[in-house]
Amino acid sequence: MSDVSMVGFGTPEKNTVTFDKKTRILFIVFLVLCSVFLVEIVVYKLVLPSMGKPEIVYSGEKQISIEELETLISPMKNLNWFSFNPEEAVSILSSDPAIDSVTVSKHLPNKITISIVEREPVAMTFISLNGRSVPVQIDKNGVLFLYKETGQPDSSIPIISGLPVDHLSEGMRIPAKYLTLIDQIAHIQTLPQKYFAAISEICVVPKEYGNYELMLIPSKSRTRVLTDRALNEDALQYMMVVLDVVNSIEPNVSEIDLRYGSVSYSTR
Repeated sequence: MSDVSMVGFGTPEKNTVTFDKKTRILFIVFLVLCSVFLVEIVVYKLVLPSMGKPEIVYSGEKQISIEELETLISPMKNLNWFSFNPEEAVSILSSDPAIDSVTVSKHLPNKITISIVEREPVAMTFISLNGRSVPVQIDKNGVLFLYKETGQPDSSIPIISGLPVDHLSEGMRIPAKYLTLIDQIAHIQTLPQKYFAAISEICVVPKEYGNYELMLIPSKSRTRVLTDRALNEDALQYMMVVLDVVNSIEPNVSEIDLRYGSVSYSTR
């Protein structure tokens, strides 16, 4: 009988040791990566927001400048990202009558976005401020805010005189009974025809028992037109036709009365 010798094809102990070393190396690399990731999270969410002033980005401004917005928000300018309170910022910015609404959002690691919606004027009037007459704008809700010159005047925004408003205060509104007039003006402005380009002024004429009528002053005529409170497209078209007819008959007309369903006029 011959002896048979067995030759092994590898040493299990050596393979096991090599595998264990690779596992430990991979585990160490994993731990290092996890540590780096955790450090980045800490820096991103804790360190950066707490260091220095946040970056504030504004949007939506038209007539209001960035400098004016920064002046308004200046009480919070030295706060870090964590201390910056969006609700407080909204309250501060909303105190400006020219701002209709404000949205403030915080974004990690160190950014704050402020989006504003400015009030859109539908009419203008004049009030006394510091001893002088100054123009103020009126939005669709009757809120008064200071007029800002932005170049060529908008002919679609009429001037209203005779409103019982003597001064301007924060968030002030015109009396509620005149909101119907503002609604009528806002609707007419949505029409394709630029009716208010032909009217230089809308005068509110008080009546007994708290009512009022309107006196319209055409921009290209010295003739005043008395009418009731129904300011709409039909009334304006009728007024223009009557102006043309009456002026062709009598060039020295000073006033046309369209009230009470009839037409009468007086001369100078």
